[in-house]
Amino acid sequence: MTRTHVLTGAGSGIGAALARRLAGRGDRLVLVARNAARAAELEADHPGSATVVADLAAPESLAAAVAAADLPGEVDSVVHAGGIVELGAVADLDVGAWTRQLTVNLVAAAELTRVLLPRLRARRGQVVFINSGAGLSAHPQWTAYAASKHGLKALADGLRGEEAPHGVRVSSIYPGRTATPMQEEVHRQEGAAYDPSRFIEVESVVAAVLVALDATPDAALTDITVRPGPR
Repeated sequence: MTRTHVLTGAGSGIGAALARRLAGRGDRLVLVARNAARAAELEADHPGSATVVADLAAPESLAAAVAAADLPGEVDSVVHAGGIVELGAVADLDVGAWTRQLTVNLVAAAELTRVLLPRLRARRGQVVFINSGAGLSAHPQWTAYAASKHGLKALADGLRGEEAPHGVRVSSIYPGRTATPMQEEVHRQEGAAYDPSRFIEVESVVAAVLVALDATPDAALTDITVRPGPR
């Protein structure tokens, strides 16, 4: 039976690699795109996919965007792979930097999940949050991003208990530093040279996500941490 996955962040990094893997095995994709131009690009990259045009920076738009899209009445999963990062000390980050990261990384994930819950319940589906090592510990310069990811962990943990009676499973994936365009941007913000060979490969994180998605119904893989192997 063909499975249907709603996916954010499919234009880059982990989300893009996951979309390719899911499409390659015949699953149906519903991709969240920030605007119509981006939606057209994603549909071209993934023939047969559907799109929801909505900006995660404006989570108040998500309910209407989902209602306007051609979504099936049941979905097997929603995978939250989209996110942003703005580094800086608490003494330096303005309210805009905090608001942007909390909005995109946390509030949008909560709202999209809420809107899709009836479809997930109908399928006894799954919610997968691609979190971060920053969702488990916070370091200098990463406080705002880590706060958004700690919040995402709280969202997952609370949601898991709430939705268990409806048969909906919830998983969090915590990758360490991964060789993605976001990691390249992090290095730019840090003023450091970027060497992708030093970090986890994207496909390694995708493999962990697929383990969670493909778990048999008797099991729930609640938390998966992916760390760099020995070099």
